[in-house]
Amino acid sequence: MPRPLSQQTIAVVKATVPALEQHGPIITETMYRRLFRNEDIAALFNQANQKKGTQRLALAQAVLAYAQNIENLSVLGGAVERIAQKHIGYAILPEHYPFVAEALLGAMEEVLGDAATPDLLQAWGEAYWFLADLLIEREAAIRTEIEAKPGGWIDWRRFVVAERKVEAEGIVSFILRPEEGGLVVPHRPGQYLTLRFDEAGLPGVKRNYSISSIPSDECYRITVKREPEGEASCFLHDRAPVGTILEATPPAGDFHLAKDPQRPLILLSGGVGLTPVVSMLEVLAEQHRDVPVFYVHGTSSPAHHALDAQVRLAAARHGNVLVETFYESGADDRAKPGRITINWLRANTPLDDAEVYLCGPRPFLRHFVVGLKDVGIPADRIHYEFFGPTDEHLTI
Repeated sequence: MPRPLSQQTIAVVKATVPALEQHGPIITETMYRRLFRNEDIAALFNQANQKKGTQRLALAQAVLAYAQNIENLSVLGGAVERIAQKHIGYAILPEHYPFVAEALLGAMEEVLGDAATPDLLQAWGEAYWFLADLLIEREAAIRTEIEAKPGGWIDWRRFVVAERKVEAEGIVSFILRPEEGGLVVPHRPGQYLTLRFDEAGLPGVKRNYSISSIPSDECYRITVKREPEGEASCFLHDRAPVGTILEATPPAGDFHLAKDPQRPLILLSGGVGLTPVVSMLEVLAEQHRDVPVFYVHGTSSPAHHALDAQVRLAAARHGNVLVETFYESGADDRAKPGRITINWLRANTPLDDAEVYLCGPRPFLRHFVVGLKDVGIPADRIHYEFFGPTDEHLTI
């Protein structure tokens, strides 16, 4: 555990909140510009988020939140775990942290000018390394846990696309097996793989994909929707036949099913966001048949509904699962017309007493994460996966 921050450091960092509120995005934009002068460091990042500007804004919000809560850092525990898990996925190591420190402090000095006094820079240096040491310590523990398991590995490992299957219009599943034929560490249902596409012919591209299969020591399955502007998803759909080599780090992510669920569960998904939820349902069907489960999924039409047969087979094995589907158009005897609403959930599920796991597109998550809190569902019973930089409206 890092040494606690001094009271002087806490006071100086707290005093920078107004400056961060005004200049935060410019500081983080400047930080990334400085950081990416080093091509090796730039290669560690998902550059798609950089191009969109979302990473810069997310980091500005994170730095501001850190300063605002510097006297009570326990409220940031969830954020620390999410960041540590992301760092496992992107193979971030302790030796990378000094580069970020130098870039961040240099950006503060450049943007704030005379206001970036030696005392301010010293305080933020101490605050940065306090958080960095927390992350380094947690990441080391995660790696130790992974390496201790059969099939565990660290860093990038070569996988081969062993099978492809069209699941719905614009949605394809890929079975990934280690190229050398060894075991893999079983994922926790809900976790994701981080893939690197260099070996496949798309250098510099990295993406996270939820694992849609039941945990296994042999392979992983990802289920990918083609996004019109999606460099990686279009590549997988169009240029990744059986035999393609992709690289992956171990399964990561803090969004996963509890080992011993005690409450009724609501599994809520939108579109291809069902992928981690399907993995959860498979495990519930095998290991937790005493837990009532309410699986509620919404998608645009029957043609775009992936993995429905698998869901219904798992629900039948479990024996105590309510499956409800909503189609925005083309509803049939399997589904209700329209969209899922919180009012429908309150009327048809034990929402006030349940744990809720949800995944879907950004508007879907924004609606339900905020909406569930608004109707009184405690934040610690709302679990969600969000890919890309965390949206400020979703932070719990």
